Amino acid sequence: MKSVLLSVATLLAVSAANAQTWTVDKSHAKVGFTVTHLMLSEVDGNFKTFDTKIISAKPDLSDAVVELTADVNSINTDNDRRDGHLKSPDFFDAAKFETITFKSTSFKKVEGKNYKLAGNLTMHGVTKPVTLDAVLTGPVTMDSPRGKQDKAGLKISGTLKRSDFGVGSVPTTVVSDEVEIKASGEFARQDGAVAEKK
Repeated sequence: MKSVLLSVATLLAVSAANAQTWTVDKSHAKVGFTVTHLMLSEVDGNFKTFDTKIISAKPDLSDAVVELTADVNSINTDNDRRDGHLKSPDFFDAAKFETITFKSTSFKKVEGKNYKLAGNLTMHGVTKPVTLDAVLTGPVTMDSPRGKQDKAGLKISGTLKRSDFGVGSVPTTVVSDEVEIKASGEFARQDGAVAEKK
């Protein structure tokens, strides 16, 4: 039993040592959402300030761990008055809960480029497990000013209920309880090198 535990520990250590970080190109990325207003029209929003990365020990990113942090005070719906209301205690209470975070716990292939991304989402001081749809494009090796570089694209989508996180007591006839999540980004291996394909 002891030898088995040591073997597992060794495998985990090797995996961690081989892990690579893929950083997001923020000029080609977005973290957004959509809600329904008065049961009639859709309102889109996004977070202007965010950071996200992918950590993976496998060159094809099939074991990816996705981490994201968004600054609630950077919320943007193209309406200053509405943005201020969303930051208030009526909704996100940005003064008290400044960030939204997500860290994945599994990344499972469904078919082709399609995956199921499960993880823990923390918002408004509440942490809950969520499962989202993900589309992984690449990785591919591309020419860059620094030479050849591995890059990948990741698109995430899904639906959450704001009531699960205690965000807003406004009736659902005014603002829908269901919030559509839409995030996408272009990522590059942090060291800029080309991974060894096995």
